[in-house]
Amino acid sequence: MASHDCTKEHLPEDNRTDSGIESYRSIVKSEEPRGPSNDLSGPRDKFSGGEEWLDSAYGSSSLTVESLSDIVGGCTISSSNQQVQSSELSEQEQEQEENLLTTITEDGDTILHLAIIHEISPLAKELIQIFPTEVLDIQNNLYQSPLHLATYLNLREVVQSLMEKQVSIELQDQDGNTALHVACQHGQLECATEMTKDVSPSKLAPILETQNWRGLGCLHLAALNRQHEIMKLLIKNGADLNIQEGTSGKTPLHLAVELHDITSVKLLLGSRANVDAAMFNGCTPLHLAVGRQDATIATILCQNGADKMLRNMEDETALDLADGNDDILALFPFDDIQISGRSLVGVKF
Repeated sequence: MASHDCTKEHLPEDNRTDSGIESYRSIVKSEEPRGPSNDLSGPRDKFSGGEEWLDSAYGSSSLTVESLSDIVGGCTISSSNQQVQSSELSEQEQEQEENLLTTITEDGDTILHLAIIHEISPLAKELIQIFPTEVLDIQNNLYQSPLHLATYLNLREVVQSLMEKQVSIELQDQDGNTALHVACQHGQLECATEMTKDVSPSKLAPILETQNWRGLGCLHLAALNRQHEIMKLLIKNGADLNIQEGTSGKTPLHLAVELHDITSVKLLLGSRANVDAAMFNGCTPLHLAVGRQDATIATILCQNGADKMLRNMEDETALDLADGNDDILALFPFDDIQISGRSLVGVKF
Protein backbone atom coordinates (compact mmCIF):
# COMPACT_ATOMS: atom_id res chain seq x y z
CA MET A 1 0.00 0.00 0.00
CA ALA A 2 1.33 3.47 -0.82
CA SER A 3 2.50 5.58 2.07
CA HIS A 4 -0.17 7.99 3.20
CA ASP A 5 2.33 10.70 4.13
CA CYS A 6 4.11 10.52 0.79
CA THR A 7 1.02 10.66 -1.41
CA LYS A 8 -1.48 12.95 0.23
CA GLU A 9 -1.70 16.57 -0.81
CA HIS A 10 -0.64 17.92 2.54
CA LEU A 11 1.33 21.06 3.18
CA PRO A 12 2.35 22.43 6.56
CA GLU A 13 -0.57 24.36 7.99
CA ASP A 14 0.54 27.44 6.24
CA ASN A 15 -0.07 28.37 3.00
CA ARG A 16 -1.06 29.95 5.84
CA THR A 17 -2.09 33.48 5.76
CA ASP A 18 -0.92 34.81 9.09
CA SER A 19 1.86 37.29 9.59
CA GLY A 20 0.95 38.04 13.16
CA ILE A 21 -0.83 41.19 12.09
CA GLU A 22 -4.27 39.62 11.97
CA SER A 23 -5.64 42.46 9.90
CA TYR A 24 -4.75 44.85 12.72
CA ARG A 25 -7.35 43.15 14.91
CA SER A 26 -6.08 44.79 18.03
CA ILE A 27 -4.48 47.79 16.42
CA VAL A 28 -7.04 49.59 14.34
CA LYS A 29 -10.71 49.11 15.14
CA SER A 30 -13.82 50.71 13.74
CA GLU A 31 -16.57 51.93 16.00
CA GLU A 32 -18.25 48.56 15.61
CA PRO A 33 -15.92 45.62 16.34
CA ARG A 34 -15.22 43.26 13.47
CA GLY A 35 -13.87 39.75 13.54
CA PRO A 36 -10.32 39.19 12.33
CA SER A 37 -9.87 38.50 8.65
CA ASN A 38 -7.99 35.40 7.56
CA ASP A 39 -6.98 37.06 4.31
CA LEU A 40 -4.00 39.28 4.86
CA SER A 41 -3.43 39.66 1.16
CA GLY A 42 -6.59 41.68 0.65
CA PRO A 43 -7.34 45.33 1.34
CA ARG A 44 -5.77 46.70 4.47
CA ASP A 45 -8.02 47.21 7.45
CA LYS A 46 -7.67 50.95 7.63
CA PHE A 47 -10.91 52.55 8.65
CA SER A 48 -11.23 56.02 7.31
CA GLY A 49 -13.78 58.71 7.57
CA GLY A 50 -12.70 61.62 5.45
CA GLU A 51 -9.30 62.67 6.75
CA GLU A 52 -9.44 60.88 10.10
CA TRP A 53 -9.17 57.35 11.42
CA LEU A 54 -10.67 55.95 14.56
CA ASP A 55 -8.15 54.07 16.63
CA SER A 56 -8.88 51.84 19.59
CA ALA A 57 -5.71 53.00 21.28
CA TYR A 58 -7.27 56.39 21.85
CA GLY A 59 -10.70 55.32 22.91
CA SER A 60 -13.33 57.50 21.31
CA SER A 61 -10.91 60.17 20.17
CA SER A 62 -9.99 60.48 16.51
CA LEU A 63 -6.58 60.64 14.90
CA THR A 64 -5.77 62.75 11.89
CA VAL A 65 -2.59 63.18 9.94
CA GLU A 66 -2.39 66.67 11.37
CA SER A 67 -2.87 65.55 14.98
CA LEU A 68 -0.16 62.93 14.67
CA SER A 69 2.13 65.49 13.09
CA ASP A 70 1.42 67.98 15.86
CA ILE A 71 2.83 65.50 18.37
CA VAL A 72 6.31 66.03 16.98
CA GLY A 73 5.72 69.46 15.49
CA GLY A 74 8.00 71.26 17.92
CA CYS A 75 10.81 68.71 17.81
CA THR A 76 14.06 69.09 15.92
CA ILE A 77 16.75 66.53 15.36
CA SER A 78 20.34 66.78 16.49
CA SER A 79 22.86 65.58 13.92
CA SER A 80 25.29 64.62 16.67
CA ASN A 81 23.18 62.54 19.02
CA GLN A 82 19.80 62.34 17.22
CA GLN A 83 18.01 63.45 20.39
CA VAL A 84 15.21 65.98 20.66
CA GLN A 85 16.54 69.48 21.07
CA SER A 86 14.50 71.22 23.76
CA SER A 87 16.83 73.81 25.25
CA GLU A 88 14.21 76.51 24.87
CA LEU A 89 11.58 74.49 26.72
CA SER A 90 10.97 74.56 30.43
CA GLU A 91 11.72 71.42 32.43
CA GLN A 92 7.98 70.72 32.78
CA GLU A 93 7.43 71.17 29.04
CA GLN A 94 10.33 68.85 28.29
CA GLU A 95 8.80 66.19 30.53
CA GLN A 96 5.38 66.57 28.91
CA GLU A 97 6.90 66.30 25.44
CA GLU A 98 8.93 63.24 26.39
CA ASN A 99 5.88 61.54 27.91
CA LEU A 100 3.85 62.27 24.79
CA LEU A 101 6.49 60.90 22.45
CA THR A 102 6.89 57.69 24.45
CA THR A 103 3.23 57.10 25.28
CA ILE A 104 2.14 53.50 24.81
CA THR A 105 -1.54 52.87 24.06
CA GLU A 106 -3.76 50.18 25.53
CA ASP A 107 -2.85 48.02 22.53
CA GLY A 108 0.83 48.46 23.25
CA ASP A 109 1.42 50.81 20.32
CA THR A 110 3.79 53.75 20.37
CA ILE A 111 3.21 56.83 18.28
CA LEU A 112 5.60 55.27 15.76
CA HIS A 113 3.44 52.13 15.49
CA LEU A 114 0.44 54.33 14.76
CA ALA A 115 2.23 56.43 12.16
CA ILE A 116 3.25 53.25 10.35
CA ILE A 117 -0.22 51.71 10.61
CA HIS A 118 -1.67 54.82 9.00
CA GLU A 119 1.12 54.73 6.41
CA ILE A 120 2.33 58.25 7.16
CA SER A 121 5.88 57.52 6.07
CA PRO A 122 7.35 61.05 6.42
CA LEU A 123 6.16 61.25 10.03
CA ALA A 124 7.32 57.71 10.76
CA LYS A 125 10.79 58.50 9.41
CA GLU A 126 10.97 61.65 11.53
CA LEU A 127 9.99 59.69 14.65
CA ILE A 128 12.62 57.08 13.87
CA GLN A 129 15.26 59.79 13.95
CA ILE A 130 13.92 61.20 17.22
CA PHE A 131 13.53 57.95 19.13
CA PRO A 132 16.42 55.99 20.64
CA THR A 133 16.81 52.42 19.39
CA GLU A 134 15.29 50.84 22.48
CA VAL A 135 12.05 52.69 21.80
CA LEU A 136 12.13 51.66 18.14
CA ASP A 137 12.19 48.03 19.26
CA ILE A 138 9.08 48.24 21.46
CA GLN A 139 6.63 45.49 20.60
CA ASN A 140 2.87 45.97 20.87
CA ASN A 141 0.42 43.52 22.38
CA LEU A 142 0.72 41.31 19.29
CA TYR A 143 4.51 41.41 19.75
CA GLN A 144 4.87 43.42 16.55
CA SER A 145 7.73 45.87 16.39
CA PRO A 146 7.60 48.88 14.06
CA LEU A 147 9.79 46.83 11.70
CA HIS A 148 7.14 44.09 11.53
CA LEU A 149 4.43 46.59 10.62
CA ALA A 150 6.51 48.54 8.11
CA THR A 151 7.46 45.29 6.40
CA TYR A 152 3.89 44.00 6.23
CA LEU A 153 2.74 47.30 4.70
CA ASN A 154 5.73 47.26 2.32
CA LEU A 155 6.97 50.67 3.46
CA ARG A 156 10.50 50.26 2.12
CA GLU A 157 11.76 53.70 3.12
CA VAL A 158 10.55 53.21 6.67
CA VAL A 159 12.23 49.80 6.82
CA GLN A 160 15.40 51.42 5.50
CA SER A 161 15.29 54.12 8.18
CA LEU A 162 14.74 51.53 10.90
CA MET A 163 17.65 49.42 9.68
CA GLU A 164 19.90 52.50 9.59
CA LYS A 165 19.13 52.93 13.30
CA GLN A 166 20.18 49.28 13.80
CA VAL A 167 16.90 48.02 15.18
CA SER A 168 16.64 44.37 16.16
CA ILE A 169 15.76 41.98 13.34
CA GLU A 170 15.53 39.09 15.78
CA LEU A 171 12.24 40.07 17.42
CA GLN A 172 9.38 37.62 16.88
CA ASP A 173 5.69 38.44 16.80
CA GLN A 174 2.93 36.41 18.44
CA ASP A 175 3.25 33.75 15.72
CA GLY A 176 7.01 33.54 16.02
CA ASN A 177 7.68 35.47 12.81
CA THR A 178 10.53 37.91 12.52
CA ALA A 179 10.08 40.84 10.16
CA LEU A 180 12.08 38.89 7.57
CA HIS A 181 9.61 36.00 7.90
CA VAL A 182 6.81 38.48 7.16
CA ALA A 183 8.63 39.72 4.07
CA CYS A 184 9.16 36.16 2.83
CA GLN A 185 5.53 35.22 3.32
CA HIS A 186 4.06 38.28 1.64
CA GLY A 187 6.61 38.78 -1.11
CA GLN A 188 8.00 42.09 0.13
CA LEU A 189 11.27 41.81 -1.80
CA GLU A 190 12.39 45.41 -1.33
CA CYS A 191 11.90 45.20 2.42
CA ALA A 192 13.71 41.86 2.57
CA THR A 193 16.58 43.41 0.64
CA GLU A 194 16.81 46.31 3.11
CA MET A 195 16.89 43.87 6.02
CA THR A 196 19.73 41.83 4.57
CA LYS A 197 21.98 44.11 2.52
CA ASP A 198 24.11 45.61 5.30
CA VAL A 199 23.78 42.87 7.89
CA SER A 200 26.81 40.76 8.73
CA PRO A 201 26.54 37.02 7.97
CA SER A 202 27.03 36.20 11.65
CA LYS A 203 24.05 38.35 12.60
CA LEU A 204 21.85 37.25 9.71
CA ALA A 205 22.46 33.50 10.04
CA PRO A 206 20.41 33.08 13.25
CA ILE A 207 17.48 34.88 11.62
CA LEU A 208 17.58 32.58 8.61
CA GLU A 209 17.58 29.58 10.96
CA THR A 210 14.77 30.90 13.18
CA GLN A 211 11.53 28.96 12.91
CA ASN A 212 8.16 30.43 13.75
CA TRP A 213 5.76 28.64 16.08
CA ARG A 214 4.66 26.44 13.19
CA GLY A 215 8.20 25.33 12.53
CA LEU A 216 8.76 27.36 9.37
CA GLY A 217 11.91 29.28 8.55
CA CYS A 218 12.27 32.13 6.07
CA LEU A 219 13.16 29.88 3.14
CA HIS A 220 10.21 27.59 3.93
CA LEU A 221 7.83 30.55 3.81
CA ALA A 222 9.31 31.87 0.60
CA ALA A 223 8.99 28.42 -1.01
CA LEU A 224 5.44 27.94 0.25
CA ASN A 225 4.40 31.25 -1.25
CA ARG A 226 6.33 30.84 -4.51
CA GLN A 227 8.44 33.90 -3.80
CA HIS A 228 11.23 33.00 -6.21
CA GLU A 229 13.12 36.30 -6.08
CA ILE A 230 13.13 36.26 -2.30
CA MET A 231 14.32 32.65 -2.39
CA LYS A 232 17.26 33.81 -4.53
CA LEU A 233 17.98 36.60 -2.05
CA LEU A 234 17.96 34.21 0.91
CA ILE A 235 20.16 31.69 -0.88
CA LYS A 236 22.61 34.47 -1.80
CA ASN A 237 22.76 35.40 1.87
CA GLY A 238 23.62 31.88 2.98
CA ALA A 239 20.26 30.34 3.89
CA ASP A 240 20.45 26.63 4.66
CA LEU A 241 18.95 24.93 1.60
CA ASN A 242 18.25 21.76 3.55
CA ILE A 243 16.70 23.25 6.69
CA GLN A 244 13.87 21.05 7.95
CA GLU A 245 10.58 22.53 9.10
CA GLY A 246 9.63 21.47 12.58
CA THR A 247 6.46 19.44 12.06
CA SER A 248 7.41 16.75 9.53
CA GLY A 249 10.98 17.53 8.57
CA LYS A 250 10.29 18.84 5.07
CA THR A 251 13.00 20.87 3.41
CA PRO A 252 12.19 23.73 1.02
CA LEU A 253 12.66 21.22 -1.81
CA HIS A 254 9.97 18.94 -0.35
CA LEU A 255 7.61 21.92 -0.16
CA ALA A 256 8.36 22.96 -3.73
CA VAL A 257 7.65 19.41 -4.92
CA GLU A 258 4.35 19.35 -3.02
CA LEU A 259 3.35 22.59 -4.70
CA HIS A 260 4.33 21.23 -8.16
CA ASP A 261 6.48 24.37 -8.38
CA ILE A 262 9.00 23.53 -11.10
CA THR A 263 10.69 26.93 -10.87
CA SER A 264 11.46 26.51 -7.17
CA VAL A 265 12.55 22.90 -7.67
CA LYS A 266 15.05 23.93 -10.36
CA LEU A 267 16.22 26.91 -8.32
CA LEU A 268 16.91 24.80 -5.23
CA LEU A 269 18.57 21.97 -7.13
CA GLY A 270 20.63 24.48 -9.11
CA SER A 271 21.83 25.88 -5.78
CA ARG A 272 22.80 22.34 -4.72
CA ALA A 273 20.01 21.46 -2.34
CA ASN A 274 20.16 17.82 -1.24
CA VAL A 275 18.02 15.95 -3.76
CA ASP A 276 17.76 12.96 -1.39
CA ALA A 277 16.93 14.85 1.81
CA ALA A 278 14.61 12.77 3.99
CA MET A 279 11.61 13.87 6.03
CA PHE A 280 11.15 12.49 9.53
CA ASN A 281 9.25 9.56 7.96
CA GLY A 282 12.04 8.89 5.48
CA CYS A 283 10.29 10.26 2.38
CA THR A 284 12.55 11.99 -0.12
CA PRO A 285 11.44 14.61 -2.64
CA LEU A 286 11.25 11.78 -5.19
CA HIS A 287 8.82 9.87 -2.97
CA LEU A 288 6.61 12.97 -2.88
CA ALA A 289 6.81 13.63 -6.61
CA VAL A 290 5.98 10.03 -7.50
CA GLY A 291 3.25 9.83 -4.86
CA ARG A 292 1.66 12.91 -6.40
CA GLN A 293 1.98 11.49 -9.92
CA ASP A 294 4.15 14.42 -10.99
CA ALA A 295 6.23 12.86 -13.75
CA THR A 296 7.80 16.19 -14.77
CA ILE A 297 9.27 16.95 -11.36
CA ALA A 298 10.15 13.28 -10.80
CA THR A 299 12.15 13.44 -14.03
CA ILE A 300 13.94 16.61 -12.92
CA LEU A 301 14.84 14.98 -9.60
CA CYS A 302 16.17 11.88 -11.35
CA GLN A 303 18.19 14.00 -13.76
CA ASN A 304 19.77 15.62 -10.70
CA GLY A 305 20.82 12.30 -9.26
CA ALA A 306 17.92 11.31 -7.01
CA ASP A 307 18.41 7.82 -5.54
CA LYS A 308 15.47 5.75 -6.77
CA MET A 309 16.06 2.92 -4.34
CA LEU A 310 15.87 4.81 -1.05
CA ARG A 311 13.18 3.50 1.29
CA ASN A 312 11.00 5.43 3.70
CA MET A 313 9.99 4.24 7.15
CA GLU A 314 7.24 2.12 5.60
CA ASP A 315 9.93 0.35 3.57
CA GLU A 316 8.72 1.85 0.30
CA THR A 317 10.84 3.05 -2.57
CA ALA A 318 9.54 5.76 -4.87
CA LEU A 319 8.73 3.03 -7.41
CA ASP A 320 6.31 1.48 -4.92
CA LEU A 321 4.28 4.71 -5.09
CA ALA A 322 4.13 4.92 -8.90
CA ASP A 323 0.67 3.32 -8.99
CA GLY A 324 0.95 2.24 -12.61
CA ASN A 325 1.85 5.66 -14.02
CA ASP A 326 3.71 4.78 -17.23
CA ASP A 327 5.54 8.11 -17.43
CA ILE A 328 6.92 7.61 -13.96
CA LEU A 329 7.61 3.89 -14.38
CA ALA A 330 9.76 4.78 -17.38
CA LEU A 331 12.15 6.55 -15.01
CA PHE A 332 12.99 3.36 -13.19
CA PRO A 333 15.45 0.87 -14.74
CA PHE A 334 14.57 -2.80 -14.77
CA ASP A 335 17.85 -4.09 -16.18
CA ASP A 336 18.80 -5.55 -12.83
CA ILE A 337 15.71 -7.77 -12.69
CA GLN A 338 16.44 -11.28 -13.92
CA ILE A 339 14.62 -14.60 -14.08
CA SER A 340 16.79 -17.72 -14.33
CA GLY A 341 19.77 -15.53 -15.05
CA ARG A 342 18.05 -13.77 -17.96
CA SER A 343 17.42 -10.02 -17.96
CA LEU A 344 13.80 -8.91 -18.36
CA VAL A 345 14.81 -5.88 -20.42
CA GLY A 346 13.29 -6.17 -23.87
CA VAL A 347 11.19 -9.20 -22.92
CA LYS A 348 7.57 -8.95 -24.06
CA PHE A 349 4.82 -10.57 -22.03
